[in-house]
Amino acid sequence: MNLKSKMILTGLSSVLALSILVPTANADKLTELEQKKQEIEQRQSELNSGIQEKSNEISINQSELEKIMTKITELNTKIQETEAKMNSVQADIDQTKVEIEELKGSIEELERKIAERTELLQDRARAIQLSGGSVDYIDVLLGANSFIDFIDRFSAVSTLIEADREIMKEQAEDKQLLAEQKAEVETKLAEQEKRRTELVTLKESLDGQKKEQAGLQKELEAEQTRLAKEKTNLESEQAETVDISAELEKEIGKEQARLAELAKKAEEERQRKLAAERAAAAQKAASEKAASQKSTSQKSTPQKSTSSAVASYTAPASNSGFIAPINGRLTSSFGGRDIGAGLESHKGIDAAVPTGTQVSASASGYVSYAGPMGTYGNVVMLTHSINGQTFTTVYAHLSSVSVSQGQSVSQGQKVAASGNTGRSTGPHLHFEIHIGSWNGARSNAVNPFNYIGG
Repeated sequence: MNLKSKMILTGLSSVLALSILVPTANADKLTELEQKKQEIEQRQSELNSGIQEKSNEISINQSELEKIMTKITELNTKIQETEAKMNSVQADIDQTKVEIEELKGSIEELERKIAERTELLQDRARAIQLSGGSVDYIDVLLGANSFIDFIDRFSAVSTLIEADREIMKEQAEDKQLLAEQKAEVETKLAEQEKRRTELVTLKESLDGQKKEQAGLQKELEAEQTRLAKEKTNLESEQAETVDISAELEKEIGKEQARLAELAKKAEEERQRKLAAERAAAAQKAASEKAASQKSTSQKSTPQKSTSSAVASYTAPASNSGFIAPINGRLTSSFGGRDIGAGLESHKGIDAAVPTGTQVSASASGYVSYAGPMGTYGNVVMLTHSINGQTFTTVYAHLSSVSVSQGQSVSQGQKVAASGNTGRSTGPHLHFEIHIGSWNGARSNAVNPFNYIGG
């Protein structure tokens, strides 16, 4: 190689080395952004759990509140029924008192009659005493002057006897009736007063229960208000974290775009270097050909060298510029799948391999992220520029990482070892290809088999 060619190659190498060092100096920024994004996503998960928990508490509290309100409604119904019964009993009591007032007049009349008969009987008794202690009706009859007089006397005696008998009978009946009427109204009134007392006691008990339930209702309503406020606060904080997360994703996207631009420039420098090397090789071959035109054997040797040099730079791993990062058994294809948690979109392919199997860079580029990332477990992301198009490859669930953020890697270079970290059901490599920068949930992933074959 002549001096001019050496100078060209030296200059290109210096430019390429400088372009490699620039992203390394800024690697901490992207790492910090990714870590902050993970923290926010973790906080979002915690907030989601907190909101769900508050929703469950509100639902349970609402259920208890509805039970208490139903109980209060039942108590109100019972209180109304009790008050209706009290009003009915009170009406009966009032009616009984009216009956008692009416009965008082009847009792007074009975008492007057009894008093008159008592007076009559007492007069009769006094007359008997004045006549010597008895009235001998036989003497009256025997004192008759004639049969007609005897008949008259007999009729008079019979009338007196019958009158005395009737008076005594009426006196006994009226006294019994008086006793029965008094007993009846007194018993009726006592029963009604007892029933009224029972209803008053029942109403007081129901009022007490209602007051207790109303207190519980007030407490539950206050608790419901508190839970709703806490849920609102969590939702507000969640909305803020979503905004922050979206902003972070923009920052991460910008940083990845910057690295992609550096990768693009590095690729351009590599292509220029390759072109220079080809030109130098061609120049050298021409010089050697001119110097050895007289010797056929000397002509053929440079041609073989040229062919070898061209093959070493132009032979691609695949037509797309990507190679398979690992050899293993395909366990999950790109697209929809269900691994037990419901249907989900699978943004890459999975290859089952033993833990520790070498994972190679699918294409040359820069390490845009290397470290733990949520369900990915340990992950490496590479940013590539191929034919002017930016790509990002993702290698997830790794047991170890062999590269660092901002590092330049070559196609086929070891970047990690396969594993079973993150959300994984067994040792394997999860591999993704994205057109452009990796952008999280808003996936721009494509089927890797379209680029590496399969």
